[in-house]
Amino acid sequence: MRIVLVGPPGAGKGTQAAFLAKNLAIPHISTGDLFRANISQQTELGKLAKSFMDKGELVPDEVTIAMAKDRMEQPDAEGGFLLDGFPRNVSQAEALDEMLSTAGMKLDAVLDLEVPEDEVVRRIAGRRICRNDSSHVFHVSYKAPKQEGVCDVCGGELYQRDDDSEDTVRTRLEVYHTQTEPIIDYYLAQGLVVTIPALGKVEDVTARSMEALAREDA
Repeated sequence: MRIVLVGPPGAGKGTQAAFLAKNLAIPHISTGDLFRANISQQTELGKLAKSFMDKGELVPDEVTIAMAKDRMEQPDAEGGFLLDGFPRNVSQAEALDEMLSTAGMKLDAVLDLEVPEDEVVRRIAGRRICRNDSSHVFHVSYKAPKQEGVCDVCGGELYQRDDDSEDTVRTRLEVYHTQTEPIIDYYLAQGLVVTIPALGKVEDVTARSMEALAREDA
């Protein structure tokens, strides 16, 4: 299957993408991973992307599209893939359609993870990270440390990242509504969108997604 996963920041796309890709035996293609891999391997696309990032500029669509195209042409993606973070806007969605059409392929579904805005803010703004080890992540509501402000694992100080503040989260949501949400209407017109309620346990959201995909594939 060829799937696009969309949803606002904090919807759990990365977590769901990993589970779904494993269940479907297809590669999880994440924009973030693409950028990191190309930059660390110093590919021509990576060098080009880094030149924009170093200047604090957005990486142009054509660079992102070229990276995604290169990744989707790898042998492990012949049987399908799950895209996470791409396409990010309508221009990228149109480019993806053109890529797939040229290769005689098409998307099977666009999974839209639906989470209320207040819950998105609660999820992200409540995160606390250990200064000693960023893999130690807590949450003031869902995974509170035994002692406020102190990491259970190593005793390090817990802090809130600047981009996790409520004001920043709401700004990120505005960007999502303006730039990325329009692709949902774009794919609705193609009859590809499946809305998945993304509240509740991770495994329950995965089960809803798998059931929806099974219906789409039937």
